[in-house]
Amino acid sequence: MQPIPETVRAIEELGPFAHRGDLLEELTEMGRRVATLVPDCVGMSLVSAAHGVTFTLLASDQQLALLDALHRQPGQDEEPPGEVARAEDDLLDEEAWRLLALSSAARCVLSTLTLPLRGDARISGAVSLYGASRQAFAGHHRHLAEILGAWAPGAVTNADLSFSTLREAEQAPRWLQRASTIDQAAQLVAAVHAVAIDTARVRIHEAAERAGITEEQLAEAVIRLGGL
Repeated sequence: MQPIPETVRAIEELGPFAHRGDLLEELTEMGRRVATLVPDCVGMSLVSAAHGVTFTLLASDQQLALLDALHRQPGQDEEPPGEVARAEDDLLDEEAWRLLALSSAARCVLSTLTLPLRGDARISGAVSLYGASRQAFAGHHRHLAEILGAWAPGAVTNADLSFSTLREAEQAPRWLQRASTIDQAAQLVAAVHAVAIDTARVRIHEAAERAGITEEQLAEAVIRLGGL
């Protein structure tokens, strides 16, 4: 399994000081160890409470296509003729093939395992694993928890068969850019008005509500004007 492009960009957005060590390398190594233990695992998503975003690793397009073909029943989930024709017409359209790969990923998921992550005596996030067979993770909870630094007794099965975390991970770079813009604006407001950062964020939130615009829109204006 490899990080999806949005996860790579999100980690780049976070910067080297947001995590001890190389987060991308750490996630990739976790994915490798998980796939070695559970060959049927086609996806892994880590929801970080610290960063407020989801990072996702996914099996290769070839593996997803193979598993999809193996598990799909005759006549089940067939692509609409128009969609197939469009993909065939756009052989060089990377976005079209990316969407088809993501669709295959969701179809491949027949079981899931979600484990809470614990750090500093509190829940620091969760990791969800996605399997292409119904018993992919049976008997592996403890070993997977050891690999992932998770808490095995808190395991929840089959809670996300739609692979919703994949969609969340796709939005991570955009969310981080938004958070960064608001944070820059808050720092400006705090400096201009000699208030705490948290107070500055509240002022931005309240001002955006009064103006009927988003916090990000107001933050962009604050940055352009140099204060609020």
